[in-house]
Amino acid sequence: MKKAVFIVAPETFRDEEYYVPRQILEDANVEVITASVKVGGLVGRFGYKTTSSLLISDINYNYFDAIVYIGGGGASVFFDNADALKLAVDFFNSKKITAAICIAGVILANAGILQNKKATVFIDGKDTLIKSGAHYTGNTLEVDGNIITANGPEAAESFGKAILNQLNIINMCEVEQ
Repeated sequence: MKKAVFIVAPETFRDEEYYVPRQILEDANVEVITASVKVGGLVGRFGYKTTSSLLISDINYNYFDAIVYIGGGGASVFFDNADALKLAVDFFNSKKITAAICIAGVILANAGILQNKKATVFIDGKDTLIKSGAHYTGNTLEVDGNIITANGPEAAESFGKAILNQLNIINMCEVEQ
């Protein structure tokens, strides 16, 4: 069974950017673990509630096939968080899916993994992506190798499907070996 870890702010994460991709993955039998800077209840911008069962500092990237950073205003707690940045680098360097939606793309930029990669982000993060060496496209969704970025809540469904597609490609490669 494939496993994905969703990195979610303790509060004001963007509700649909969390629950839409999560539902898409779970419907396809992908195990989704929610992690944050605290264990326990998390609350989205519009009141959606979920639970973090894992601290980001305790994530072992070897256990997961994908990391997914969820956007919304609360995601700024991860922009300079050493654990969040190191995880992005570890997943990326291990050729595992490294995904971010909305403003969370800034985390990938700050981790230094978007150099020469096509990427998109909520418009407020555009300058940060460009300064990091990314090829900012402004598109709703971008997939460049193992990096998946989306620009906001309207992209939540296509973002979830892109992650699932990449997980299925990984699965097919494992079967062929």
